[in-house]
Amino acid sequence: MNRELLERPFDATQIKQRQGAFGDLLDYVEGATVVQRLNDALDGLWSFRVVEYKIDAQEVLVLGQLTHTGISKMQFGKATLTRSRSDNSLISLGDDLKAAATDALKKCATLFGVGLHLYLHEAITQTPASQPVTKPSAPSDNGRITARQLAAIYGIGRAKGMSNKDIRAYAQDAFNRLPDFLSRQEASAVIQRLQGDGHA
Repeated sequence: MNRELLERPFDATQIKQRQGAFGDLLDYVEGATVVQRLNDALDGLWSFRVVEYKIDAQEVLVLGQLTHTGISKMQFGKATLTRSRSDNSLISLGDDLKAAATDALKKCATLFGVGLHLYLHEAITQTPASQPVTKPSAPSDNGRITARQLAAIYGIGRAKGMSNKDIRAYAQDAFNRLPDFLSRQEASAVIQRLQGDGHA
């Protein structure tokens, strides 16, 4: 297992956006991108199976299991049933099941560390703006950005009305790097600038 590769943040070109349940734009990566990361980091030595599934009136729920060298992670995935506008009949239950299985695979992969930074950002964007963001302590060295610093950058940015895309562009303008690839010293500088009077 190549843990560094497994947990490496995805490049900006691999990150897509979709509308969330509450109108927010959420970052995600496509299923094929996650499969490629698993293949590269685990040398193809992994398997995925649908343990069980349930179909109700509005959505498909799938319990998936991802296994690598005897270690298994399980997570639920879901997909909304696609129905015809004319008569409300199901269009393709198979495609809906596939979508839910892919969602389960991606969520299982996060338990191995794949794309976890995207879920961290999503959790931050759904934090009430009134909740204070704790400023991380000063870095002890100039190593890679800490998870706490990354959370602070996105939390402060969102509190100022910035989207995830705006925050990534802000870091790139400042240091020619996405937030995930900043050093600790650079992250501290971005946090201080974001906490100033503006972000433009």
